[in-house]
Amino acid sequence: MSLVIRQADYENPADGAAIVALLDAYARDPMGGGEPLKAATKDTLVSELAKRPFALSILAFSDDEPVGLINAFEAFSTFKAAPILNLHDIAVLPHHRSKGIARKMMQKAEDIARERGCCKLTLEVLSGNATALAAYRNFGFDNYQLDPEAGTAQFMEKPLS
Repeated sequence: MSLVIRQADYENPADGAAIVALLDAYARDPMGGGEPLKAATKDTLVSELAKRPFALSILAFSDDEPVGLINAFEAFSTFKAAPILNLHDIAVLPHHRSKGIARKMMQKAEDIARERGCCKLTLEVLSGNATALAAYRNFGFDNYQLDPEAGTAQFMEKPLS
């Protein structure tokens, strides 16, 4: 198996197609919500990512087949006065899991974050996704907390549409 991990080029149609296909496969997975991406999302995803200077995507190819994706976005830590890289989507096709692909993509993301002067990586994960939780902990992620007495941070959302 020849594995290549690299940052996606949003102007490259093949990379764009890989991003859409991999994100759609992830969305269809129970841990991604179990529903395919809407046609409008598929049609605009890559062009919308390209408009955002703090977005980046990492692709994994096994023998030239796209098998893994990370979509990440730079944020900012006011406490550190430095950027943060949030790993928003981490996906590996089911038949390529447990081969270290996610770890290699996360390492590429970490390398890019270090080049950008980021102070940390962040991500969200479902509490019931034991496999992903174990992989992320093994890579060095842990629950966020400022003070153990105050507890850990909780990821929350408020849908706007």
